[in-house]
Amino acid sequence: MAAPKKGRSASAQSKPGRSLALILIAIVALTGGMFVSGHTTPRLGIDLAGGTSITLKAKADQGSAINKANMDTAVDIMNRRVNGLGVSEAEVQTQGTDNIIVNIPRGTNSKEAQQQVGTTAKLYFRPVLASEPSGAAASPSPSGSPTVGSSPKPGSSSSPSASSSQKASSPGTASPTASATTQGRAVTDALKAGSSPSPSATPTGGSSPKPTPSASGGTDTAKLQAAFTALDCSKPDDRAKAGNNAKPGDPTIACGKIGKGYYKYLLGPAAVDGTEVKKAQAVFDTQGASGWQVQMTFNSTGAKKFADITGQLAKNQAPQNEFGIVLDGEVVSSPYVSLAITGGQAEISGSFTQQDAQSLANMLSYGALPLSFQEQSVTTVTAALGGEQLHAGLLAGAIGLALVVIYLVVYYRGLSLVAMASLVVSAILTYVIMSLLGPAIGFALNLPAVCGAIVAIGITADSFIVYFERIRDEIREGRSLRPAVERAWPRARRTVLVSDFVSFLAAAVLFIVTVGKVQGFAFTLGLTTVLDVVVVFLFTKPLMTLLARRKFFANGHKWSGLDPKSLGGKPPLRRTRRPAGPAAGPVDPKEA
Repeated sequence: MAAPKKGRSASAQSKPGRSLALILIAIVALTGGMFVSGHTTPRLGIDLAGGTSITLKAKADQGSAINKANMDTAVDIMNRRVNGLGVSEAEVQTQGTDNIIVNIPRGTNSKEAQQQVGTTAKLYFRPVLASEPSGAAASPSPSGSPTVGSSPKPGSSSSPSASSSQKASSPGTASPTASATTQGRAVTDALKAGSSPSPSATPTGGSSPKPTPSASGGTDTAKLQAAFTALDCSKPDDRAKAGNNAKPGDPTIACGKIGKGYYKYLLGPAAVDGTEVKKAQAVFDTQGASGWQVQMTFNSTGAKKFADITGQLAKNQAPQNEFGIVLDGEVVSSPYVSLAITGGQAEISGSFTQQDAQSLANMLSYGALPLSFQEQSVTTVTAALGGEQLHAGLLAGAIGLALVVIYLVVYYRGLSLVAMASLVVSAILTYVIMSLLGPAIGFALNLPAVCGAIVAIGITADSFIVYFERIRDEIREGRSLRPAVERAWPRARRTVLVSDFVSFLAAAVLFIVTVGKVQGFAFTLGLTTVLDVVVVFLFTKPLMTLLARRKFFANGHKWSGLDPKSLGGKPPLRRTRRPAGPAAGPVDPKEA
């Protein structure tokens, strides 16, 4: 009966090197991957690396109620907006019933994200009635305007489109000309009509873009034209006030930045609402010379409106063949139209950079929120403050680790070497995996995550203690070290697995039901719990098997932590021949 068990035990003790080699290979491979990827340190969260925290308060001024559904929709749109800019580890979450907190980490497009998230994002497509350079940009005379048409406009890079998806160029490099904006009669007629310029309106030309109100134009038309003439978009105050409180159905004025200068626009009533843009994305034109483009798809209502307005604009001359894409009163793009665009799809092309194209696509895709928001506060955490918090967290972890090591040395003596080596292996694996998870899934180490790592020190040490105590129990019963190590493992293994399962389950539940930084604590706790199982199975147990063959431990040296006399062990168990017959009493299965 004892022979098979002895054979299995001998086999288990003879191959501990395989497990140690396996975990060593894993450490080398993960470390190599960390250096190859170039991410040799974990990404840090806002509270450690610094960043910006924005508090937004919802306002029910768009006909929508402030309720959970609308707040959740706003959070989702803001999340996609920020992620669309490539901002990693940004947090967008509700606070109370009418507040949204946006945390943007340092080292990303935080300024642009703050601008886009903090706006109320009312997006409209408005026909351009007049436009001209403003302020310092008034002197240059660019070569052409942005386009939205299947036939290229002279001076632009647009090319014919074979499909229903038409092309337009961005105002990034192609700007409206001042000489082309003097259609005084057409502008006045459009303003009086309260709609986009009439297709039959013929520009009269001229050198000065000053629309002249007619006697029948009314006081409002005269005021708007006077405001357009007086507008200086190079001044921040004028830009902020331009088009304030303008209704979608009324003409308005607005500013837009083209290159390094500003242009001012006189715009007609909104022809298409931003909510009617179904999808927009930045793509690179690999077959033509257009470079980066923005492709738009409208819903059925928006497609019809867009076809109508582009059909009207295509009959006009510059700049009244343009439409302004207006986000919160600012013209972010003003492509021109050469043909009516049908089919519900359009492309905006020009001298876009990738960042410009993605930014415009984000505005078009996520421009409409169910609620408007007012910026309540903006808090910036400096890198210095984050560094102090990181230093404090690391100091707390070092103190906790030092206390654990002191306890292990005092109580377990030689066995503490096994525990410390296991802690080092666990720390290396945790550090390398956290560094790799940063670029892989956007994981960032914040202060709660550091707390989770500190708690994990105790969980890992607890696993070693369970195993060591099981070994000591076997020695107290009179067994030598080598069989004690193998006999203690099955019982210690069950205890370790149950304990780690409970810890992992608690971390998983905490991760699922919480939001924000608490998830960092739960994720780190779950990760280190899994690594604890790996280290105990593939490192601690095989290393203990190897050390049991060394005389220092096998002979029970008083500094080994396994001295039978210090443990109060019984005399060594001796194998005896089992008496034959019924006189033989029950045999202890452990001795067998």
